[in-house]
Amino acid sequence: MADGGSDGLGEVWRQVLAVQPAPSREVVLGCALVALLLVAIRPVWRRTRHVVTIAHEASHAAVARLSGRRLAGIRLHSDTSGIMVSVGRRTGPGMVLTVAAGYPGPSLLGLAAAAVLSAGHALAVLWGLLVLLAGVLLLVRNLFGLWSVLVAGAVVFAVSWELPGTWQSAFAYVVTWFLLLAGPRAVVDLQRERRRGRGVGSDADQLARLTRVPALIWVGGFLGVTLGCLGAGSWALLPI
Repeated sequence: MADGGSDGLGEVWRQVLAVQPAPSREVVLGCALVALLLVAIRPVWRRTRHVVTIAHEASHAAVARLSGRRLAGIRLHSDTSGIMVSVGRRTGPGMVLTVAAGYPGPSLLGLAAAAVLSAGHALAVLWGLLVLLAGVLLLVRNLFGLWSVLVAGAVVFAVSWELPGTWQSAFAYVVTWFLLLAGPRAVVDLQRERRRGRGVGSDADQLARLTRVPALIWVGGFLGVTLGCLGAGSWALLPI
């Protein structure tokens, strides 16, 4: 006799891996415009940047774990800042890679999502985001961070579970465009804060202390990676 639970999980897995029809070029461009507004309008950006902070700190955590460091937790704050604490050597390649992962992280996540979308797997993008959020949730160590991740997860879950395929696809495209566009914007904000003298503890300044490479070079590197991801992601989402 077949196991009903296994059948149910199998059906969910088949839906996640199913190929959805690609939206029209006009819809993809419309999603890009929505994402651009979420990034470009300052009062809106103050809210949506919390999503970037989650991806930023998750990137620190993922690379820290891969480099052999022990994760101690993530804290997300209402001013859109965040911190990921890991235990291990305070210098060396592992620490450098961990600190360097934050700003490119959202853009690289967006590029990966663009590659999955280009293969027609919009629902897989949404469930991939849910897995990422679940991982971050296990590491969060403050109430605001807990609330932020739970809200983000609830929205993604509701879209992936309740809405029809066309809306799921549109939402996945908006999120992907948002990550691709938000990456460079966050780097520009970083340099603006550094220019005002508020970036003493920024990732770029930490890397400068760790490597003796000027912080401005690291900022330029972050910007280059994020713009490269935006270009490659755009090509994947809008093939010629």
